[in-house]
Amino acid sequence: MEAAIIIVFVVGYLAITLEHNIKIDKLIPALVMMAISWALISLGIDSFTQWFDSASHGLVTDYTSLDHENRMHLLEETLLHHLGKTSEILVFLLGAMTIVEIIDYFDGFSTIKGFITTKKKTQILWIFAMLAFVLSAIIDNLTATIVLISILQKIIIDRNVRIWYAGLIIIAANAGGAWSPIGDVTTTMLWIGNKVSTGYLVGYLLLPSFVCMTVPTLIATFLPAFQGYIDVDKESKGKPKSNFSSTMLFLGLAAIVSVPIFKVVTHLPPYVGMMLALGVVAIFAEIYSNSKFSLTVIDSEESDENAHHSPVHHSLSKIELPSILFFLGILMAVAALESLGVLFDFASFLKLNTPLLGTEIHDGGVSDLVVLLLGVGSAVIDNVPLVAASLGMFSEPLDNELWHFIAYSAGTGGSMLIIGSAAGVVAMGMEKIDFFWYLKKISWLALIGFLAGAFVFFFTRTLF
Repeated sequence: MEAAIIIVFVVGYLAITLEHNIKIDKLIPALVMMAISWALISLGIDSFTQWFDSASHGLVTDYTSLDHENRMHLLEETLLHHLGKTSEILVFLLGAMTIVEIIDYFDGFSTIKGFITTKKKTQILWIFAMLAFVLSAIIDNLTATIVLISILQKIIIDRNVRIWYAGLIIIAANAGGAWSPIGDVTTTMLWIGNKVSTGYLVGYLLLPSFVCMTVPTLIATFLPAFQGYIDVDKESKGKPKSNFSSTMLFLGLAAIVSVPIFKVVTHLPPYVGMMLALGVVAIFAEIYSNSKFSLTVIDSEESDENAHHSPVHHSLSKIELPSILFFLGILMAVAALESLGVLFDFASFLKLNTPLLGTEIHDGGVSDLVVLLLGVGSAVIDNVPLVAASLGMFSEPLDNELWHFIAYSAGTGGSMLIIGSAAGVVAMGMEKIDFFWYLKKISWLALIGFLAGAFVFFFTRTLF
């Protein structure tokens, strides 16, 4: 039965990568393989010899001695656990996307767009790469990607040019998220699990992450796609649509930045803070919207267009729900493999059979090459379950260099495939980027940056 579930995952994964060839939206195979995988688990629950408990990050003891009823009870608990964790990400994403859409409703991104006066492609590339690197560490790589691609859409009208910038934004955002405890889901997992502390995480990974972003960006400046100047969108010139555009931009970004602060103070999951941030932004959006309508000339086209709905309702209608459903399907499908212990067995196999590369990380025999392969695996599968498996496998103490290398590899390795990270999935949905286009044009840049940063980490780990 395990073989059948793996086959379902592989076939579904291929259908996702061949989305444009088979003319089927990627969310369909993602949802189908999720449902079939869990159905097969339920039907074959009595045939499995092990079960991975994600809550404790380890295999369930005495699983083979459980009867059918207890196994089904364990299945239900595991399914609810994964649905809860996935829903936390999806609700967080919904909140962030809604705030971004509210900002866009008031044309808030025209403010940042106004700061970017250059039309030279290479200069714009460096501006967005640095913004992605810094913002992702503050508001997480997923939200930073949403914000920057939204701004990018206001600056560059040619989609064929824009997707190149989106590819480099993915690399920079994932690199920036790796050195911050709130910058990526995996670093947050390690932080909450008391495996890394903020000070040592920044000390170990700031320089490697910066190199991971800088090297691909530097190479990209010599590519034909970034030569010359961008075309000016003449229609977007002139006064912003709303007098509150700057206010809503800074209010929205401040609300998103406040989410990790809310988490530190209350110890609640990030999505709770994001819902509070959305509520505050929505209140001001409604107030400013009413003020704008009351002060606008009666026959104004904008007043007539917006008077029939609130800015919040309008923003919710603009959210990319297919991307949300795709995320649900792919994460829950990977959770099925994780629950059967497939990922745990794979990581154990790497640990025992991969030859040591360079200095051995710890007494357990985990080599640099194993962690690098975990980074590559995070691009193919997903970094969250791989890090979860690592938490169950290794017992190194707080701030052991192993955990920091895992944080780097899992955080930045996902850039090598567009579906290998949350930032990539969101960019794929927002810009309709083809899987194979990214594989041909961007993946090699991400690989070079990943390896360059890893070699720098070999140096920085000797400093502590």
